[in-house]
Amino acid sequence: MLFSLPHIESSAKRIRVLFAGEYIVDTTHAKLVWTKPYYPYYYFKPSDVKSEFLVEALVSSKHRIYDIVVGDRRADAAVTEYLEGDLDGLMTIEFSAVDAWFEEDEPIYQHPKDPYKRVDVLQSSRHVRVELNGVELANTTKPRLLFETSLHVRTYIPKTDCNLALLRPSDLTTQCPYKGVANYYSVHLPDGTVAENVVWWYRTSQLECSDIKGYVAFYDEKLDVYVDGVLQKRPVSVP
Repeated sequence: MLFSLPHIESSAKRIRVLFAGEYIVDTTHAKLVWTKPYYPYYYFKPSDVKSEFLVEALVSSKHRIYDIVVGDRRADAAVTEYLEGDLDGLMTIEFSAVDAWFEEDEPIYQHPKDPYKRVDVLQSSRHVRVELNGVELANTTKPRLLFETSLHVRTYIPKTDCNLALLRPSDLTTQCPYKGVANYYSVHLPDGTVAENVVWWYRTSQLECSDIKGYVAFYDEKLDVYVDGVLQKRPVSVP
């Protein structure tokens, strides 16, 4: 990303925000705003956020904070209106505080997609082996590599090339706007060692990442990964 922060762009998409059965936003004038380099959020003019569903909770010289209230449902401090600086005159809604977000008629997850980012999934014949404390968790020559702009390459492995006896389903799920909803496994070694939520997979995936559906990825930051026999340096997670 070459522009300075915060960076503000108009979006051509119709954006709707659903809470308790009501669209509290339905606009074609949303703004994409980068306040950090990794991805943008949607911001709105106050006139695009339905005021009948907002209850003022806090006012300062910089912000006006609102609860969203629809019937007996309330999302505390979910809306922020900016009163100064580059974001003056704009409002943002906490993404996870509402029930659903839509770009046109398509749901989006976690945050808007970055129009300057791309995600590619490529079939590879590299030999990839994953271990924890010397115990082999996966061994494949059929990985699919996911390349996502500015992020560490992720390796997705067929379940048939994993030691599934060591993987136990977790209750954790996470969402990604590019890939979809992920389910997790924890690793349980014979010696009693447990590594929580270090494996994830997508039962279904977004169209641009459809080739990783059903494959599993290992959390490289916490495991030993060998590629063509060479132990890889553990990457640093991006916040």
